Amino acid sequence: MKITILCVGALKEAYWRNAVAEYTKRLSRFCTLEILEVPEKKLPANAGAAEEQAVVEAESRRLWEKLPSSPQTLVIALDILGKELSSTELAGKMSDWTVQGKSELVFLIGGSLGLSRLLLDRADFRLSFSPMTFPHQLMRVLLLEQVYRAFKINHNQPYHK
Repeated sequence: MKITILCVGALKEAYWRNAVAEYTKRLSRFCTLEILEVPEKKLPANAGAAEEQAVVEAESRRLWEKLPSSPQTLVIALDILGKELSSTELAGKMSDWTVQGKSELVFLIGGSLGLSRLLLDRADFRLSFSPMTFPHQLMRVLLLEQVYRAFKINHNQPYHK
């Protein structure tokens, strides 16, 4: 299986990069992992709603351009209004998607203002980690940890408890 994370912005802090490197190493036993970053668009100081929307649209357009178009690809958008799943439910979904012929899962992580409506509508599934808001750098690490946990669950290996 291939897991692709399409995300806005680069990880600037070493502790985020180190965490991503650790989960990348752990996941290499279970899948091929690719992390694709698109540049974050600068938001002007004291930006209004129209300027914020323009940033969301620009970042989402950059993500859209990187989306694979294969029928074996399933796109999962991280969205605060998406479906909340437990770790075992996510593992079950990932297993189900594989059985349905999906050999690549693409997770979308928007910038600080989220994803455009067009990109959310394009997603095959919307996943919420919580009704709380998290920094998008942290979401990358949380997502990698949960994907790793899902693989461990699906392989009946200890870790998730």
